[in-house]
Amino acid sequence: MQIIERTTAFDGHYKLSVLQVQDGPDVLRRERFEPGTAVAALVYHTGSQQYILTRQYRIGPEAEILELAAGMVDGAEEPATAVRREIQEELGYDVDHLEQIARLLPSPGTSSEVITVFYAEVSHQSGPGGGLAEEHEKIEAVSFAAADLWKLPLEDAKTIIAVQWAQLREARR
Repeated sequence: MQIIERTTAFDGHYKLSVLQVQDGPDVLRRERFEPGTAVAALVYHTGSQQYILTRQYRIGPEAEILELAAGMVDGAEEPATAVRREIQEELGYDVDHLEQIARLLPSPGTSSEVITVFYAEVSHQSGPGGGLAEEHEKIEAVSFAAADLWKLPLEDAKTIIAVQWAQLREARR
């Protein structure tokens, strides 16, 4: 397959492109959602020995959900820098230790989105968290002991992946 033409159908908060794709003798029309590059982190507080998730309203499911602290990479910013910034904005913590879990393509059939998922250890809260008012964020930090986290009925894919990674990591200890 080869992209032979690309046009922008919508360019607002997110972007939607229309692609003409050559597939042998056939030319196919495909829409591609282009939300940008994202980061997310499973945050572990080393003092309280609890994982910290966020609860906020999400437009996709039209409901509040539990998920990792997450956000978008700004311009040429490195994912590790972006996730540290997002943890500070959403939870108010400085990161002591950071390691990458995975680089995900959450919906490669329709979206160009890439999410880099991290594990972050924190111990010192230096800000209020809750998100940025200018971004209309209203984020609640919710802490869980590992045994409780494993039992949550999670729906967000990046969060499920990070929690399963943590379960496997703990099982190997």
